[in-house]
Amino acid sequence: MRVDRFKMEREGLVKEGQEVEISERSAVTGQYTYLVEPSIAMSGIYRTSERLHARKGIIQKIEKTDKGFYLLVETE
Repeated sequence: MRVDRFKMEREGLVKEGQEVEISERSAVTGQYTYLVEPSIAMSGIYRTSERLHARKGIIQKIEKTDKGFYLLVETE
């Protein structure tokens, strides 16, 4: 199990405990980003060795900060 953080711009799009789909976006440089679909939240940049292999996850927590909302998503 691992937990990753995704930035979400708007509140109320998902709930804690909800299962979500995750899609991978890759660049030619070997760096990857991930989206909680349908374009709800976006991850930071991951290197090839840090890639997510799961395409589904469970939202463990939604954090509200001054910079917006963050989803903590647990994947296998």
